[in-house]
Amino acid sequence: MMAVIIICFLLTLAYVLLMAAYTMGWHRQKDFVLPASFTPSTSISVIIPARNESSNIAACIEAILVQHYPKELLEVIVVDDHSEDDTADIVSRYADKNVRCISLADHLAATGKINAYKKAAIALGIANSKGRLIITTDADCMSPTSWLLHMAAIYEQQDPVMIVAPVIFSTNNSILQLFQLTDFMSMQGITAAAHNMKLGNMSNGANLAFSKATYEQVGGYEGIEHLASGDDYLLMMKMNNVAPHRIAYLKSPNAIVTTTPQYTWAGFLQQRIRWASKSGKYNDTRLTAVLLLVYLFNLSFVVLAVAGIFYPAAFWIVVIMFAVKVITEYIFLVPVARFFRRLWVLRYFPFLQPLHILYIVAAGFLGFIGDYQWKGRKVK
Repeated sequence: MMAVIIICFLLTLAYVLLMAAYTMGWHRQKDFVLPASFTPSTSISVIIPARNESSNIAACIEAILVQHYPKELLEVIVVDDHSEDDTADIVSRYADKNVRCISLADHLAATGKINAYKKAAIALGIANSKGRLIITTDADCMSPTSWLLHMAAIYEQQDPVMIVAPVIFSTNNSILQLFQLTDFMSMQGITAAAHNMKLGNMSNGANLAFSKATYEQVGGYEGIEHLASGDDYLLMMKMNNVAPHRIAYLKSPNAIVTTTPQYTWAGFLQQRIRWASKSGKYNDTRLTAVLLLVYLFNLSFVVLAVAGIFYPAAFWIVVIMFAVKVITEYIFLVPVARFFRRLWVLRYFPFLQPLHILYIVAAGFLGFIGDYQWKGRKVK
């Protein structure tokens, strides 16, 4: 038992140091301020993979069409991924506004069964694009009106090969969506902090931009096209290999894209398993080490809870570790929540932590060994 206690103490200490590093990294990540005199010259292609998104796609497109960006420098390409609703018909109504709909089914071999439909959809959109800067988002996302201006400005000022930008969930204040919001907001804060502290690169395809020339240079998704997830992170690693230190993070409230959370617990777990399924494909040793630490730290709560049945003192260790976890994460989250204008959600934060521990352990395990359902498909 003493060995278990020592291991848990070391894991807790390492976790506190990690959260301290993330807190420092968030504060050190500078806000990007759009120059008042900025006039963009970059042609942009926004690629939107869509499957059964008839309830969302129109609002997504409308938000892009009202962007404060020169129309002659912008095109929107929606790639319909075998939708069974009228997604494609809705997109076709915008044909006169430089919006195109491409059918993925028309470009796949008749017998070609693939595992990574989203990658195939994005690749098809890029192959038919004209823009110098590719921006990907999802069909259920909403963007602020100066989103593209900020993307173009940081691209023209810093010449990155990829731009990682912030994403946040909307919420109806149910327990499920509040939980998703706090969890996702934490991941977004870590993305910015880790970028600054060189603790591993992270990204989200709902708000991602990259150079088309560099995309072609690395061969697009070649070599990772068989993996169902990772259209964002795995592409980022390929680009980082040919252009180290040229991944930019766009920290600006005016660049935050809002997306919808999952509406059921089953859908939430499937989403997180899909995200966790990339864990065995990381070739970034720093990120792998961080993810392993986080998983083992959360797993230790479960181990100690079981041990407490035979050794009651273990329960007190759980209580102490839990208090440390809540306090250190709360300190990190306060400025992050303020940035996302979601400070109010932190009142629920301590009460959601037991659920957070269980989900980390379950999703991490299932993501590593299991299949999952996504968009009506079973994915390996």
